[in-house]
Amino acid sequence: MAVEHDRIRIADLADALGVSTATVSNVIHGKTKKISDETVKRVQEMIEESGYIPNMAGILLAQNDSRIIGVVVNDHEKYEGRVLEDGFISASVNALFREIDAAGYFMMVKATAQWDEIVRFASMWNMEGLVILGFCEQDYQKLRESMHIPFVVYDGYFQETEKICNLVIDNYDGGYQVGTYLKGMGHENVLCISDNCICVDLERMEGCRAALGDSGMEFWQLPFEKKERMAFYQEREAELLEYSAVFAVSDFYAVELIRYLQEKGVRVPEDLSVVGFDDSPLCSYCIPALTTVRQDASVRAKTAVSVLKNLKMGTEERVVVKLPVYLVERKSVKRLNRR
Repeated sequence: MAVEHDRIRIADLADALGVSTATVSNVIHGKTKKISDETVKRVQEMIEESGYIPNMAGILLAQNDSRIIGVVVNDHEKYEGRVLEDGFISASVNALFREIDAAGYFMMVKATAQWDEIVRFASMWNMEGLVILGFCEQDYQKLRESMHIPFVVYDGYFQETEKICNLVIDNYDGGYQVGTYLKGMGHENVLCISDNCICVDLERMEGCRAALGDSGMEFWQLPFEKKERMAFYQEREAELLEYSAVFAVSDFYAVELIRYLQEKGVRVPEDLSVVGFDDSPLCSYCIPALTTVRQDASVRAKTAVSVLKNLKMGTEERVVVKLPVYLVERKSVKRLNRR
């Protein structure tokens, strides 16, 4: 055909083949039951030869099976407009992309703090399923009533609801492993830091506290904004250094604290030990390398895609799936000599 690729239309293909535009359109959309095999082959060959690129968005939206899975991330204020740069979020989204792509689906990502936008997002793109990250205390039942597609929630807190799978990690056990490890390393005066004391973070703290036993654990709630956190640390610097170890319930806060301490001339772990949670890629590159609790993003993503498929087929009976975690020891904790 003499028509340039970027200007090729279905009408051009139909004229060249001597068939109707409806026939070409039906072949493109896979509706070939009433079209002869010979014609289907001719149309397909012409499409390949001409370099015609169909409007896939229109095709997918018109089908019952769009092959689109949405990933919605809570754009909480604590991320200060950089939610997709967070270590846990970026690792999770990357792992989901790999698994969704391998399963033959398309992934669309949306970051929002507005709960009602999830329904519009899913409906607008005729999605087959959703994976929701970072929302804690939301009304999932109302979301279930507003949408008929299956969805998986990462670390949700809600009553068991049909066609929703809560995909969690064992946060309590992760915290317990941290507490057991710190106690075994001789630490009896431990501080826990987080920007909240609910949901996932609370479970991690309670696990750590249970493992420490009589030695106990203190808690500081951090401000959301970085500038305010730096001022918070500076105001309490003397008090901070009275502890022997800090358990930050996310790697981000652990690495940030290490950086703050080093700028103040405080050595980690010689003067203060630090432990994180999540095992984001940053942990291996910071100095010292961070001891933390690992959750496997790829296993979680693989489970999420598998569960979505099962929910769609009606074969998934689990409403909660709990995945294990384990402590990764690196260089950020000092062994204390206790009598």
